[in-house]
Formats: sequence, C-alpha cells, structure tokens
Amino acid sequence: MLIAFVVVYMLVTIGIGLFAARKVHSPKDYLVAGRSLPLYMNVATVFATWFGAETVLSVSATFAQDGLAGIPGDPFGASFCLVLAALLFARLFYRMNLLTIGDFYKQRYGKSVEVLTSLAITLSYLGWTSAQMTALGLVMHVLSGGALDLDTAIVCGAAVVLIYTVFGGMWSVAFTDLFQTVIIVIGLSLVAALVGDLAGGPAKVIAQAAAEGKFDFFPAAGDSAGWWAMAGAFFAFAFGSIPQQDVFQRMTSAKDEKTAVRGTLIGALIYFCFAFVPIFIAYSALVTDPSLGGLFADEDGRVIQRILPDLVLSRMPLWAQVMFFGALLSAILSTASGALLAPTATFTGNVLRPFLPGMTERRFLLVLRVVLVTFTACALLFALNSTSTMYEMVQNAYNVTLAGAFVPLLAGAYWKRATTQGALLSIVFGIGSWLVCDHLFADALVPPNLIGLAFSTVFMLVGSLAPQLVADHRHDPLPLRGRPI
Repeated sequence: MLIAFVVVYMLVTIGIGLFAARKVHSPKDYLVAGRSLPLYMNVATVFATWFGAETVLSVSATFAQDGLAGIPGDPFGASFCLVLAALLFARLFYRMNLLTIGDFYKQRYGKSVEVLTSLAITLSYLGWTSAQMTALGLVMHVLSGGALDLDTAIVCGAAVVLIYTVFGGMWSVAFTDLFQTVIIVIGLSLVAALVGDLAGGPAKVIAQAAAEGKFDFFPAAGDSAGWWAMAGAFFAFAFGSIPQQDVFQRMTSAKDEKTAVRGTLIGALIYFCFAFVPIFIAYSALVTDPSLGGLFADEDGRVIQRILPDLVLSRMPLWAQVMFFGALLSAILSTASGALLAPTATFTGNVLRPFLPGMTERRFLLVLRVVLVTFTACALLFALNSTSTMYEMVQNAYNVTLAGAFVPLLAGAYWKRATTQGALLSIVFGIGSWLVCDHLFADALVPPNLIGLAFSTVFMLVGSLAPQLVADHRHDPLPLRGRPI
C-alpha cells in the first residue's frame, strides 16, 4: 500500500510538472517563469528549494548525534544567506533584468570573469544535486525493503526529477514547489505530533536533549578548533550560497521587485522555523528507540540518515508512513528540480552561448534541455561514488562559491573601484588556495574554505587598487541598487 502511494505521488508530481510546461514559450519562461510569480508562489519556491533532503534526513540526524554545535551551517547559515540576499541583492538583480547570475559578472566585469564564475557556480551544484539524488535513492531503497539496491534506486529517483524538469523549467519548479510545500508542512507536522507522543511528549524530548547538551551551540571559550570549525561551516552556507543561480532565480522570478524582496525574507523565516520540525522528529526517534543510535557507528556516512525512515517504517501506522514519505519526497523533489535547473541555466547561458552565436530562442531552449540531461548524468555519477552525508555534500558544494564567487559579487555590487583584474585574481587565488589547503592541510586549525575566502578578499583589493595590467570591462551597477525593504 505504501509503495503504491509513492508511485501515485511520483506520477502526480510529474503530471503537475508537465502541465506547467505548457507555459514555457521562451528561455525567459524556462529560466525565470516569465518574471511573473505572485508572492505566495515566490515564498513557496524559496522555502521548498531550501527545505531539501539534507534538512529532513541529514541535518536532523547530525543534530541527534552532535546537537546544535554540529549544524551551524544549516539551518542557521542557510537562513542568514536568504536574508542577506533579499536585503543586499534582490532589488539590484531584479532591476538589471538578467536571466542568470552569470550575466551580473558579465555586465560588471566582462566575459572572462563571467565564464570563470559561471564554471565555479556550475561545478558547485554537483554536490547539492547529488545529495538530493542520494536521498531519493535512500527512500526507494528503504521502501523496497532492500529489494532495490541503493545505486539502482538513486538512478530511478534521478529519472523522475529529470522528466518533469527538462520540459517545464522554472514554471514546473514553481507549480510543483507550491504543491510540495503544502505536503511538507502538513505531513511533517502530523508526524512530529505522533513521534513526540511516542517519546513521552515534547517536554520529555526537550528536557533530555538539554540534559545531553544538544542545545549547546557555541564551543567552549578556549576551544579554538571548535570556533574555527563552526565559522567555516556557517560561512560556507551564509556567504557561499548567495552567488548561486537558484537563489537568483527565485528573486528574479517574482512579479515585481517588492515581491522579490519580501518573498525571499518570508521564505527564509518559514524555512528557519520549520527546519526544527525534522530535528525534533529525529531526536524523538532516538528517545523512543535508543538502538537507532547504533547507526552512528557505521563507516558509511549515509547510514545515519536512515534514522527517520527506519523509525517510521517500524513504529508508525500506515497513515503516518504515508504522510512522512509524502513530505520527504516533496522536500527532495522540490530541491532536486531547482538544483538541476540552476546550473543548467548558468552553464548554458554564460559558458556555452558565447560559442553558439546567432541562436534563436527555440534553439536556446533545446540546448538548455540537452545541458540539463547532461548535468543530471554528471550529478548521478557523483552521487553513486560518494559516501558523505548529504549535509557534508551540500557544505562542500558551497565552499566552491564561497572561495571563488562571493567576493567578486559583493565587491561588484557595492564597491565602485572593483575591477576586472581584481575579480580575476580573486577567483583564481580564492579557489586555488582553498583547493591546495583542502588537499594538503585539511586538518589545520583554520578551515580551508576560510583560507580561500581570505585570499579571495585580499586579491580583490590588491588587484583592483594596483596598476591595471588587464583591460577593465567594468560597468557600475550601483545606481540600480535602490533601497532594500
């Protein structure tokens, strides 16, 4: 019965996505939904995209193991990112009337910076997209009782997301996100109430979590390593996820700039508050069945993510199983579709298109869909060969853009003297230093991603203020900023 529900749910989701595809007539429709989403749909796309598999399965399990100290990046850094994006960039991006975030780098710094940042942004999505595919596979693997091995299940899950995203683009994402947001909120709320009762009530769960130190967020005063690790995780999400196409798309898909700002802020608030629901469920699961803590000892990091699915299947009535897996599938599918579309838009529009001059809109749409299929295949290979948790995969993805794209974006928007030379040096030395430190000094006191951010900042300043040996193609967008709401 449960498996039948999952099949029906997948078919309904595909149907909604294909129905929305009828609205796609141009690249603008495909990439930013014609810049016409009302506030409620804009909020739904922000929330549903952020509330993904890692929030339900991985962040919750990490809290159960390490407490709040283990999750500074998500939901804290992730929510902070959305607030910053809304206040600092939403009006600017909307007024510039762009299709991709790579277009900002092109207008501000020129072609070379556009290509480099677009490649970095595209590559960063491999980890995030792979995390969603891994989650879909995990769900199908658990529901089949192991009859469907994990790798095969991951392939099947990727195929489902691909089918409706490749045809409808951002319109399909918007319609399915709205539907999936309703399922997420209702489903997880009901399951939280049921699991909390099994554990002896919310008061008992919260008291036990407090007694075990799960609410200790900050490291001890003398724990330098702990403070640096927390900063590295927080910065990866808070700053590294701002120069991302999915954030850009949700802001620029709104019907007007006021909606772009307010929709992102409201979506951030709802996300931050509701992210604690799966955290409560996961810890309640441990209180109810302490044997689930044995999953923490497995060498495969993905195994701890089975805490919630295992509990629901073994201890919950059928209706609760239906609600949980409906909410879980909604969270995964909504994020996965956006994670496929975003890098497709950036790579096609800012890396490939310059080499394909004279493209008609019809041909551009075709190329977008071909690239989306190709990126799906690449992310699938990444997912099949990774044993990291989804939380780790997403954090590593944001390290790329933290080190190579955030500083040029911030400087380009708010510093008139930022130059093409400064941006190029910022990207090269930021990503280069991060990669070197991550490979050679991964266990050093200062996390490699913060080293990359520091190098990126220093070389933006040095490169912009030094004599210009590289032709400067800057175009100052500052007059377009306006006052954020």
